[in-house]
Amino acid sequence: MKTYYDPEDLAKFDQIGENAPDLAKKFFDYYGAVFAEGALTEREKALIALAVAHAVQCPYCIDAYTVACLEKGSNLEEMTEAIHVTNAIRGGASLVHGVQMRKVAEKLSM
Repeated sequence: MKTYYDPEDLAKFDQIGENAPDLAKKFFDYYGAVFAEGALTEREKALIALAVAHAVQCPYCIDAYTVACLEKGSNLEEMTEAIHVTNAIRGGASLVHGVQMRKVAEKLSM
């Protein structure tokens, strides 16, 4: 079954600028600067990106940053742990919003 997500599309990402080249250049320049070595290593940034990719559920980013993590020296154990961090934050964020639900429910129950 064909799905909306096509892994081959990732290689075509640079084509996104064909109708807005100035904006694409600004984005890609910024993107490159963000992932350059700085206070964080390129490896650390790739692990962060992999975790965020799972949080925003972007299959293209998951593919790209799985490859980037491996290329930058991360291993499957580190990458899996990064995903568990994502899960903990997402789960915790859902639970803490339960406080909002409880406030509304308690107010309406009065």
